[in-house]
Amino acid sequence: MALFDLPPIWMAPMAGEASSAALVAAVSAGGGFGQLGAAYLTPARIGEISADIRARTDRPFGINLFCPQPWLRDDAALDAYLGRLAIWHAELGLPAPTRPERFEEDFEAQLEATVAAKPAVISFVMGDPGVARVAALKAQGFKVVGTATQVAEGLMLQASGVDAVVAQGYEGGGHRGGFLGTPEGALIGTMALVPQLVDALDIPVLAAGGIADARGVAAAQALGASGVTVGTAFLLVDECPLSPVYREALLQARDADSTLTRAFSGRLARGVANRVTRELDGVVLPAFPQPNAASRPLRQAAAKAGQADFISLWAGQALPLNREPGQAARLVAALAKGWRV
Repeated sequence: MALFDLPPIWMAPMAGEASSAALVAAVSAGGGFGQLGAAYLTPARIGEISADIRARTDRPFGINLFCPQPWLRDDAALDAYLGRLAIWHAELGLPAPTRPERFEEDFEAQLEATVAAKPAVISFVMGDPGVARVAALKAQGFKVVGTATQVAEGLMLQASGVDAVVAQGYEGGGHRGGFLGTPEGALIGTMALVPQLVDALDIPVLAAGGIADARGVAAAQALGASGVTVGTAFLLVDECPLSPVYREALLQARDADSTLTRAFSGRLARGVANRVTRELDGVVLPAFPQPNAASRPLRQAAAKAGQADFISLWAGQALPLNREPGQAARLVAALAKGWRV
């Protein structure tokens, strides 16, 4: 099924350190489809980075947002979490952590800025944007893409009118993008999820999770995917502005170091195991985004101090497959060799 005149090789929208104009532009200019992970960006920064991308390339790109999620503030649970963070703050010579004044950006303002930036695609994770919102975006000429971790989510997104669905397999790095049931109830691998979504839906499906080289691309196409989204492999390209400690941790990690954790954000995410993920394993935490905001000062300070044990090392299970990609364009070309036109 055709993927509306865009390349089949997409860079996954990675919020955080990888949200850079240089990386997104390099992927698009190199023949892929770059996406800006804008979930943690202020509306103003979305506009600034989008303008920077356009200054670097005339190729299309996408912007990704987290759908708004209801969450209950729990000061008691948050204080308990801050107490655990305080131990690590002290080790790094930081002041004791405090309750954040702000937990997340205003979604509607982010979406307004995204629309103003005029990307080719607006994509969403962690929810269904809904019929009215999808229709409004499509009426303005945008392609809209949702993210599913199970067939029921894919069917809901299709009913809302999205143009395509990303099938996020269990292997993928970063936060789980599902929104129905519990995250533990939708830990379906890419090899099993993609063909089920392809069979269930009448719109294109992009495969995500565990794809880091041409073999993974070929496998996804054989399963019926109309394209692939690759995240972890792009973390190590020259244009990705990772902190040195993050990059070194990815270079040293083994396959068995991959873990699912809520330790840094309160929401299930895949990354490289470290001290924080191990010591908070099984601990009940306040709901996302409370831990995400509370742990941000620790993560930022640890990155500057070169302390990998205290930063969220988001990465997927295919991490060891592609550790010397060079420039983004080179990686796009290597991945594209697996796609049969």
